[in-house]
Amino acid sequence: MSFASDTKNELCRIEPQRCCRKAECYGLLLFGHSFSLQGVSLTTENLATARRAAQFAAEVAGAVMDVSAPQARKKDAVVCTVSAVGEEEARKVLACFGHTGHEINLHIGFANMENDCCQAAFLRGAFLSCGTVTSPEREYRLEFAVPYMNLANDLAGCIRDILELDLVPRVSRRKGAFVVYIKGGSRVADFLTFLGAPNAAMELMQVQMLKNLRNNVNRQTNFETANLEKTASAAAQEVLAIEKIQKHGMLDDLPEDLRELAELRLQNPDMSLRELGSQLSVPLSRSGVHHRLQRILAFAAKLR
Repeated sequence: MSFASDTKNELCRIEPQRCCRKAECYGLLLFGHSFSLQGVSLTTENLATARRAAQFAAEVAGAVMDVSAPQARKKDAVVCTVSAVGEEEARKVLACFGHTGHEINLHIGFANMENDCCQAAFLRGAFLSCGTVTSPEREYRLEFAVPYMNLANDLAGCIRDILELDLVPRVSRRKGAFVVYIKGGSRVADFLTFLGAPNAAMELMQVQMLKNLRNNVNRQTNFETANLEKTASAAAQEVLAIEKIQKHGMLDDLPEDLRELAELRLQNPDMSLRELGSQLSVPLSRSGVHHRLQRILAFAAKLR
């Protein structure tokens, strides 16, 4: 199963109290495939979501809902549809939530969220109906595909109004629908916890921690590799310069301190500056060794 499917299954195991049951049912049906006198229906790939929508609609609105048998579609997706049986049943659902079916612009009826706890239930229903969350192995993104612009803006505002969370939902257009989305590992994890999916949130945070650790290790390795390459390149230049001085028979013309260091570098091309300094007759610091090597390079540069 996908991460999104596991998350929805976790949410469907929640048993909400009656006020929250109505709010969740409203979110499920309002953000479904259709919400009008012509039909109230929901299409989903998650069978638990379909059964939950039918059950809650019967309990809350007294409406008879039909759950179609799962049918295969493209890309191996299996979907099933939950729909009110006829216009009379659709009318029951709409009336239960304060809608007439003749609205020109569909908006969220916030009166269906009676108590503070109902906000999470409503958003849970909306997520089960039209939401998805990307696997944290790929990216940290949770989104809702909403058919109407006003409904999408209302949903974004509802998410933004969650006082205990610092969420910044965005709305974009994609293939004839409006997408309300949240990005960022901590924000998506906080929102999943708010909806009632702490296990999914924990899995996301664990993946995020592992990714951060892996990235830090890679950065450190790249840094150390770059330093090694830089050190090796500098040592190679120093050896070539000393060999040039030696070829001209002028190694003995170097001051005694430079000659000792030059001979030591020729014998130990892989030594670090600190190690070279410790091997001198009079130990020298890393910066002191570097300074002397620069003098040797300058001497070699004057030779033709």
